[in-house]
Amino acid sequence: MREFIVEADGGSRGNPGPAGYGSVVIDAATGETLAEAAEYIGVATNNVAEYRGLVAGLRAAHELDPEARVHVRMDSKLVVEQMSGRWKIKHPDMKPLAAEAGAVFPVDRVTYEWIPRERNKRADSLANRAMDDGGAAASRSRARTTAEADVRAAGNVAAPSPGWAPPDMGAPATFVLLRHGETPLTPQKRFSGSGGTDPALSSVGEDQVARAAAALAARGTIQHILASPLTRTRQTAAAAADLLGLDVTIEEGLRETDFGAWEGLTFGEVRERYPDDLTAWLGDPEVPPTGGGESFAATATRIAATRDKLIAAYAGRTVLLVTHVTPIKTFVQLALGAPPEALFRMELSAASLSTVAYYADGNASVRLFNDTSHLR
Repeated sequence: MREFIVEADGGSRGNPGPAGYGSVVIDAATGETLAEAAEYIGVATNNVAEYRGLVAGLRAAHELDPEARVHVRMDSKLVVEQMSGRWKIKHPDMKPLAAEAGAVFPVDRVTYEWIPRERNKRADSLANRAMDDGGAAASRSRARTTAEADVRAAGNVAAPSPGWAPPDMGAPATFVLLRHGETPLTPQKRFSGSGGTDPALSSVGEDQVARAAAALAARGTIQHILASPLTRTRQTAAAAADLLGLDVTIEEGLRETDFGAWEGLTFGEVRERYPDDLTAWLGDPEVPPTGGGESFAATATRIAATRDKLIAAYAGRTVLLVTHVTPIKTFVQLALGAPPEALFRMELSAASLSTVAYYADGNASVRLFNDTSHLR
């Protein structure tokens, strides 16, 4: 019995956006490439494109020898785990594609293996070529529309360079920013940073994050989850991870600002006890809170470094970042090129969702801010 290796991948420039897939069929005994498949599939999500690539690869292998055994290698953990039967398939767009893939060969003749992206370069290259060749016009059109909407949403703040990226920029790293759910301190509007009591979610917060997790699962676009090390963000990330079937990676750079001696106090209490320090803090991003806290400038430096590290690590992927008010506002402020005082002009609700996409040329696109529709 012959054995084939199928390497498959898919991508979406926008997620959802112009999408394509690539597949390679390899002779397991000789390493010879026997068939290739690639196609531009219009507007779709990364996950849909990945499944389409899997189906195409399996069909190409079946045409070569319907009696063969097949070992599938993909860098999509979601597809590999779902097709292996270890994760449930909940998203309605995934179920028919998974069924289609499972029907090509008998189940006992197909095995699945997750591989790092760098080991899936042939399929990835074919998928990108398909998007380049078939999706250039659609990519430009959609990206321009998105950029125009971003400018309107940001109060007509003009960017120094176009907010859309030509197709040769590749798929962006897309960060979905989820603020943690309520803690007992949240409705009281008390300072709650990295230097405080590290409160857990309240019962209200637990309900909020369950709703947020369900909304993210329904979208079906998240490929990785990273979280701040604090208790409330780890709890929020765990709720999403349970529904999405993903692991959570703790990222120290996503922690909240340290508010020093102001931790646990309301704004009014800080104004009463530390009036001069508060005035200086509000007027200068370099000034830290009383008692050795972290200034907004220091937070921005930390978030920028974290952002750059994650863009490099997750290029072309959609990543859920579970974090806090100040980091999320800082991501948005930096993406818009807005001044530091913009942080005081943003309202960010508990368990809200925001999205920023980053292209290879350094351009950023703010696509969503403070979305709480899943909480209604």
